[in-house]
Amino acid sequence: MATPTAYLPSAGSPEWLNKGDNSWQMIAATLVGLQSMPGLVILYASIVKKKWAVNSAFMALYAFAAVLICWVLVGYRMAFGDKLLPFWGKGAPSLGQKFLIQRAKVPETTHYYKNGTIENKAEEPFFPMASLVYFQFTFAAITVILLAGSVLGRMNIKAWMAFVPLWLIFSYTVGAFSLWGGGFLYQWGVIDYSGGYVIHLSSGIAGFTAAYWVGPRLKSDRERFPPNNVLLMLAGAGLLWMGWSGFNGGAPYASNLVSSIAVLNTNICAATSLLVWTCLDVAFFGKPSVIGAVQGMMTGLVCITPGAGIVQSWAAIVMGILSGSIPWVSMMILHKKSSFLQKVDDTFGVFHTHAVAGLLGGLLTGLLAEPALCRLQLPVTNSRGAFYGGNGAMQFLKQLVAAFFVIGWNLVSTTIILLFIQLFIPLRMSDEQLEIGDDAVHGEEAYALWGDGEKYDPTRHGSLTTGHSSSPYVNGARGLTMNL
Repeated sequence: MATPTAYLPSAGSPEWLNKGDNSWQMIAATLVGLQSMPGLVILYASIVKKKWAVNSAFMALYAFAAVLICWVLVGYRMAFGDKLLPFWGKGAPSLGQKFLIQRAKVPETTHYYKNGTIENKAEEPFFPMASLVYFQFTFAAITVILLAGSVLGRMNIKAWMAFVPLWLIFSYTVGAFSLWGGGFLYQWGVIDYSGGYVIHLSSGIAGFTAAYWVGPRLKSDRERFPPNNVLLMLAGAGLLWMGWSGFNGGAPYASNLVSSIAVLNTNICAATSLLVWTCLDVAFFGKPSVIGAVQGMMTGLVCITPGAGIVQSWAAIVMGILSGSIPWVSMMILHKKSSFLQKVDDTFGVFHTHAVAGLLGGLLTGLLAEPALCRLQLPVTNSRGAFYGGNGAMQFLKQLVAAFFVIGWNLVSTTIILLFIQLFIPLRMSDEQLEIGDDAVHGEEAYALWGDGEKYDPTRHGSLTTGHSSSPYVNGARGLTMNL
């Protein structure tokens, strides 16, 4: 039987193209994209107080779009292009067809022995550059959107619009190049399988720093900030969980053995962490919390990320137990005892769920990285966690030093960016806007519901009856509801 034309080498299907890897990479990228749009858009819109639902959703929506344009204009090649500095690539557009249809390559990821000979060649996946550009965009986008969770409910939307591209260019690309794109931490052998440091530690530290500089919400909002729709919040959380299979499964740039291990470990750790967090809630507060369960899910997903494809599945359970307990302690106990942590209004505790869990995952990877799995994925031969002896203790030290670099860079860069923006735009909304919420900021409200104390104005909205009754229970939606 003749081979179908679609599978023959041609200009549109070169010999180096592996259709299976390319298909998985685009699917993985779409799964990660769904975590942000609509996953975090829905999660943020539903977990906040009703008056901030539109604003919170819009902050995530805007960031997703703005990051994509900045990414293809300059960001991708600052993170994965030719080296400019040991921690930064040369910025350039990723828009031309000659660049996008060539075989994907991360040029600076060639790894050398100390004597200068090549240990591992540069990463060259079997799919086009366009797939890699889009896949890495979804990681950049979710990082910025996670950061937004620290400043919801009070950051000036215009300041946020200016902050997103500046932070992407001057903070995110540095971490991505240093750890993934062939920068100095990559060359040193630091392990960050899929973003425990690049994404979660950076977003947690940057978010906490931004919360400090933007300032707190109104006192009434800090004291009472109930979610407006818990069930919809679970829908957003579910998209986040399921999308994580693309997050960690797409990191090897191939649908290979490591990808399969990573997807399984991701779900094991998330489930374990959720159960541990819930058990702690029951033990200390007497009842399980749905919001607590979502937090536990999140910390498990974050913790496994830096080592998802290079730790054994029993280690994923260990990481889940620790990610469900240590961030719980930091959020529920240490936070309440620290005057500094209480002073900084981190709306959704991104510091605990991402910075603490991301740091924990990176350090645990330095302990539990399995040598045989490391050989399948990492550019440095004989990589292993400290648990497996050999040079594992040095690996743990590398993980610790890399964490300090990511923390320091994000703290300083986020501070400089926000202080620069503050020269032109107030970082925090006015108290009047904070009192009103979405209607003051966007002229829109999330729910067209009556009965929250508002009175129906027939001169503004029209009347639903032809009569002229003066009863407040006759005209309008509220009257109809009361009659029913």
